Amino acid sequence: MRRILGTLIITIAILVSGSSTSLAASSTYTVQKGDTLYKIAKKHKVSVSTLISSNNLKSDTIKTDQKLNISSKVATATKKKKIPSRSNDDKVVKEIIVSASAYTANCNGCSGITSTGINLKRNPDVKVIAVDPKVIPLGTKVHVEGYGYAVAGDIGNAIKGNKIDVFFAAKSEAYKWGRKSVTIKILE
Repeated sequence: MRRILGTLIITIAILVSGSSTSLAASSTYTVQKGDTLYKIAKKHKVSVSTLISSNNLKSDTIKTDQKLNISSKVATATKKKKIPSRSNDDKVVKEIIVSASAYTANCNGCSGITSTGINLKRNPDVKVIAVDPKVIPLGTKVHVEGYGYAVAGDIGNAIKGNKIDVFFAAKSEAYKWGRKSVTIKILE
């Protein structure tokens, strides 16, 4: 009987705390085990770069039980923000010349998950570049000469300064790209 009563009390406590968590979720979010900035951004319909900037994060690393600000102002600002039109009307914030090599998710030891949580094996058509976040912040929309529109969604050990890696689903495409000097347009 005590067990049943104890279970009932715990169940009610969880239900009550769950409803108050939902109310609080409109302004803050507590990071759960397995969360990534990408997953959190997608769930709350905000961009990764908005999460990083609104929480003054220095990198894309988050910890379990960390509180993140996801206010309605952030969500509203993200909805109003212009999505790159993929035309000549894109607002270019900055142009830089970088050394660009290619990578793939299909290599020995590769998880296929970017540092922002994008699963490249499940989304082989996504255009992602690995960057030095000190040069190009994670979540930034870019246009890479010869590659197209992409998002800065990954980092790499060898990616320092004006270097990037462009993602290709197939190894043959990555080898075909090789290493070259390209212009990147950082988009608003």
